[in-house]
Amino acid sequence: MSVSPVKRQRMESALEQLKQYTVVVADTGDFNAIEEYKPQDATTNPSLILAAARMPEYQHLLKEAIQYGKGLGGTEDEQVTNVMEKLFVNFGLEILKKIPGRVSTEVDARLSFDKDEMILRACRLIQLYKDAGIDKERILIKLSSTWEGIQAGKELEEKHGIHCNMTLLFSFAQAVACADAHVTLISPFVGRILDWYKENTEKKSFEPSEDPGVQSVTKIYNYYKKFDYKTVVMGASFRNSGEIKALAGCDYLTISPALLSELSKDSSKIKPTLSVKEAKASDLQKVQLDEKKFRWLHNEDRMAVEKLSDGIRKFAADAIKLESMIKEKMFSANNGN
Repeated sequence: MSVSPVKRQRMESALEQLKQYTVVVADTGDFNAIEEYKPQDATTNPSLILAAARMPEYQHLLKEAIQYGKGLGGTEDEQVTNVMEKLFVNFGLEILKKIPGRVSTEVDARLSFDKDEMILRACRLIQLYKDAGIDKERILIKLSSTWEGIQAGKELEEKHGIHCNMTLLFSFAQAVACADAHVTLISPFVGRILDWYKENTEKKSFEPSEDPGVQSVTKIYNYYKKFDYKTVVMGASFRNSGEIKALAGCDYLTISPALLSELSKDSSKIKPTLSVKEAKASDLQKVQLDEKKFRWLHNEDRMAVEKLSDGIRKFAADAIKLESMIKEKMFSANNGN
């Protein structure tokens, strides 16, 4: 028996409707969540990997990475770095078994101001994937959207054919510089922008259309589409499903398992709020940026300056916690021999 389109719409969850307008990406290192919600792509970061690496069911991935790192030898710090990179790739490999698209793997946030080292690490991660039989087309390398990170992304794309996902993006200046660098994808952070405005202004609640994070991504999307940039806009870091619905039509949205679950149980009607047609009609002007102009324009946005540095510190802190866990396990493994 066939179901009428109207009835089918009524039966479809908000998540299923959203997938008709936007590529849905799972923001998690937990494979079970990926299997359940069937996203196109998946993103990881040090905080997500740290959380997943603490779960009993993923200990074999950590153990295998430790064996790999120890096998390469070198100083303790070199071994730990090699274990970390292998662990990130191990999670990426498992995720790729469950999704049709790409996985994002992050370069250490402590390198956010070191362009050359970011390039070196990115190439190493891609080589680890290649050694495991995965083509670089299925990987996005995540880099912090500092000036140095954006230039590393530009060079990785142009000289190495490595696709980049520019993360920790809060300002319009960062978005313009990323577009000019022709990186594959950007991840503007919606929820963290909202957090800042709640903490630093009198207003404590926002309707989705007035949400400063939603407005930021909308402006970036419109700018990219108006001036025909190919860089994909992937809204990230959501605090509620209202923000997600307000960005229906955005190229990609990366969503946590909790919010994927909420959307899968929600039967409200979703309509695209972002469109190329509306973007083309916007009155946005083309912005020309060199390094000096970028640094000034970004610096003028207090929220973006504070959230970028805060984000780098938090990812770095979780990378350090992950390193401590690895050292503890390597040390106790040595004791057991």
